[in-house]
Amino acid sequence: MTTEAPEIQSPAASPSPALAAYQATAPYYDEFTADHDYELWLGNLLPQLRRHGLAGQRLLDVGCGTGKSFLPLLEEGWQVTAVDISPAMLAIAAEKAAGRARLEVADMCRLPELGSFDLVWCLDDAINYLLSVAELDSALTGFARQLAPGGLGLFDSNTLAAYRGFWSEEHRLTTPSNELHWQGQVSPGAPAGSEMRARLRALDSGGRLVAEALHRERHFRQEEILAALDAAELECLEIFGHGYDAVLEQPLDEQRHSKSVYIAKAKEGR
Repeated sequence: MTTEAPEIQSPAASPSPALAAYQATAPYYDEFTADHDYELWLGNLLPQLRRHGLAGQRLLDVGCGTGKSFLPLLEEGWQVTAVDISPAMLAIAAEKAAGRARLEVADMCRLPELGSFDLVWCLDDAINYLLSVAELDSALTGFARQLAPGGLGLFDSNTLAAYRGFWSEEHRLTTPSNELHWQGQVSPGAPAGSEMRARLRALDSGGRLVAEALHRERHFRQEEILAALDAAELECLEIFGHGYDAVLEQPLDEQRHSKSVYIAKAKEGR
């Protein structure tokens, strides 16, 4: 099914720092994440979802960014609705989707009623931009409202290993038009449940600063996530961990895996 993307407008004022971060990051995001193999990652995730009964092809992608997380499914004929808090990121996604998906600006903490979906997912640590357990509760409750009977939810969350690793490091990437500087501000010994910060700077070919974004995330402990799922009347079906190879493993190891992955469904009788 093809649906025309609506005009993208800025959302109402939001307390989320993610909006400012991704408005500034949007022109550089695809270059900065060029080595992220979404087809490999999704190819590992989807069989697990099917094992838990995923049957339909109606996707709600929450925090879709520039569309990398839904494009492989769009190519396979899925009916896609996607939302993001950043109009700039969503504009790039809309260009890629070329009218084949419904796109809306929305804050995941205050999701509107968007429909009934077989799969609601939120990928690539978007969940970590929620900076409190209360925001996590609100987001997962919003996810649950969108699930069709028998539908599944899936999201990933950065682990301590990710924050004590990449988020504590400095990296430079040279592109044809810019040099991108990632400056991690996290201590290698950062405790669980902390707010984590990093700064991304873009410099032009003359070395002049042209954009800067402060990225703020929160590490969520497994028990916090499970409690938030329970509060949203979602049953956790499975938890995986994986490293940068995207190979799903159990049990989750916060010291070794860079991401945790949660699969959930609505509780019986909800």
